[in-house]
Amino acid sequence: MEAGNIAFILICSGMVFLMTPALAFFYGGLERRKNILNTMMMVICVMGLASVLWVMIGYSLSFSGSNEFIGNLDKLFFNHVSLTEGEKIPEALFAGFQMMFALITTAIITGAVVGRMRFSAIFLFIGIWSLVVYYPMAHMVWGGGFLDKIGSIDFAGGNVVHISSGISGLVLAMVLGQRREYHQTEYRPHNIPFVVLGAGLLWFGWFGFNAGSALAADSLAIHAMLTTNTAAASGMLSWMLLEKWKIGKPTVVGACTGAVVGLVAITPGAGFVSLWSSFILGALVSPFCYFFISFVKHKIGYDDALDAFGCHGVGGVFGGIMTGIFADPAIGGKTGLLYGGTELFLAQVASIVFTLIFAGAASFLIIKGIQLFMPIRVSASEEALGLDRIEHDETAYPTFMGLDS
Repeated sequence: MEAGNIAFILICSGMVFLMTPALAFFYGGLERRKNILNTMMMVICVMGLASVLWVMIGYSLSFSGSNEFIGNLDKLFFNHVSLTEGEKIPEALFAGFQMMFALITTAIITGAVVGRMRFSAIFLFIGIWSLVVYYPMAHMVWGGGFLDKIGSIDFAGGNVVHISSGISGLVLAMVLGQRREYHQTEYRPHNIPFVVLGAGLLWFGWFGFNAGSALAADSLAIHAMLTTNTAAASGMLSWMLLEKWKIGKPTVVGACTGAVVGLVAITPGAGFVSLWSSFILGALVSPFCYFFISFVKHKIGYDDALDAFGCHGVGGVFGGIMTGIFADPAIGGKTGLLYGGTELFLAQVASIVFTLIFAGAASFLIIKGIQLFMPIRVSASEEALGLDRIEHDETAYPTFMGLDS
C-alpha cells in the first residue's frame, strides 16, 4: 500500500460524502417552497441512518463471505476490518469509501415522493431498503456475488446505485399516488440557484465517486475522471440543444439536469469505456431521459416528483447497456459489443433486468408492509399546508399569502 493511494481515497471519500448534502440542495431547489425543509430532511437524514447501519451491519452483509446473494455477519461493527492491511488501500478505508455510496443511493430514492410522503414512513423504508436491497446488490455486484459471477460489470454504481434507487423511487411514487392537483397545477422549482449549487457540487463529488472507484491514484483513476467530466459536459449540451429545439430556449434547470444524467450514464462504464465514447454516452442519454420525463411519465400518469426514476433509473439503464456496447478491452480488460464481445453485452442486459425486478419487487413489498402499520401519506389538508410545518414544525421562508396553496 502506498501513502498516495490512501490520501487519494480519503479525499474521494469526502467528495462522495458531499454529494448527499449537494443532492439536498438540488432536490430542495426543485421542490415547492413550503416543502423545501422536508425535502432536504429526507435526503440528509440518511447521513445519520445509513452511516450507522453501514458500520453496524451493512459492510459485513455487502463485503464478507462468498455467498451468491448476500454476505455474512463476520464483520459486524467493522470487526476484523483492518486499518493497515488491504489489497490497494487498508480495508477500513475501503469500507469508509463504500459507506458514502450507501448514503447517496438511499437519498436518491426520496426525490420521487417529495411533497406527500410522511417522514416517519420514508425513514423506516430507507432503513429496511438498505438491508433488503442495497446490501445484497452491493454484494452481488462488488462483493463477488451473483451478478459478478455472470460476467456483468459496474465500475461505480450503475446497478447498485442508480438503477436500484431509481426503480425503487418509481415503485414508491406509484404506491403513494399522485400529488394533490397533479394535473391541475404546474409544479415549478422555487429556487433555481439552489439547483445550480446542488448540481455543481454533485458534479464535483462525482469525480471522487468514479475516479475513486479505481481504488488507487493511478492511470485508471485519471481515465475515469476524464470520461466522467466529458459525459457530464456532453449531457448538459445535449439537453440544452433539446430544449432549444422543443421550447425555443435552453433553461438553467435543463442544463443542470443534462449534466446529472450524463454523470449517471457514465458511472457504470467510467473505467471501461474510451474517452471518445463518453461523448456519445453523454450526448445520447439526455434525449433518452428527456423522452421519459416529458412524455412517458405523463402518458402513463405516475408522479415521479423530481424525476428520480427518469434521471437515475432510466439513465442508469442506458449507461449499463452502453457499457456493454462500448467497453474497450484496452482500458478495463472487458470487451464490449463494438469490439466483438457479445457475452458482456448479454451479461449487462441480464444484470439490468435482474436489478429492476429485484429492487422493484422488494420495494413494493417493503412499502406495503409498512403501510400495514402506519399511514405512509399525509392527508390532503396537510399536503396543502406544506410538509415543512406539518412534519417538522419549521419554515424555510416567511409565509406570503397566495404562495404554494
